[in-house]
Amino acid sequence: MKDILIIEDDPEIIKLLEIHLTDLIYNTSKAMDGEEGLRMALENEYDLILLDLTLPSMDGVEICKRLRAKKNTPIIMLTAKSEEIDRVLGLEIGADDYITKPFSIRELLARIKAVMRRTTTRQTEDTDSSLISAEGLHIDIDKRKVLLKDKKVDLSPKEFELLVLMASNPGRNYSRTELLNMIWGYNFEGYEHTVNSHINRLRAKIEWDMAHPTYILTTWGVGYKFNEDSIL
Repeated sequence: MKDILIIEDDPEIIKLLEIHLTDLIYNTSKAMDGEEGLRMALENEYDLILLDLTLPSMDGVEICKRLRAKKNTPIIMLTAKSEEIDRVLGLEIGADDYITKPFSIRELLARIKAVMRRTTTRQTEDTDSSLISAEGLHIDIDKRKVLLKDKKVDLSPKEFELLVLMASNPGRNYSRTELLNMIWGYNFEGYEHTVNSHINRLRAKIEWDMAHPTYILTTWGVGYKFNEDSIL
């Protein structure tokens, strides 16, 4: 059974979510305060976090930032704001999805299932191995584990999915639109700059020299590819 943490200060929304999530056989925990929600998220293991943007004591943006520095738990952000900047900010700080209030419970449940599915299946085109090795870089797809020079690298779910997708198909060029659609899905059409942000964060974690990357190369005028010459 999957465990979901709801960090939300509206008791009516919490009640609605608890009813529907319980019907889908999810275990739910709740926090109505930002600091309490962060504490629970850090101290326990959850399969998904539903995170409101506006909360007492600490807002959802700050919670998401702090969580991403420590954990890779999938996050769906909930907010009453619909401005584009809020959506972009949510995605670029590491949220896996974003939905605005008032939302259809059916749509939210579909988003939850999609995020759950993406975190348990490989985002690859064709790969016959759960292990990928490049020069100094080792990726265990099944265990969702990445080692760089034998040291563990903590990646967010989207960073991991980007790395696995490209490393599973070395040498193939991916446009930003392709990566956005394959990793985030059609709901994020028009937010290609989010790909750039995640690629930059991924590079910062696995590349020794950001100016001269070893693994993730920029294909000028196209997008990105994984360096086929680095594959062992």
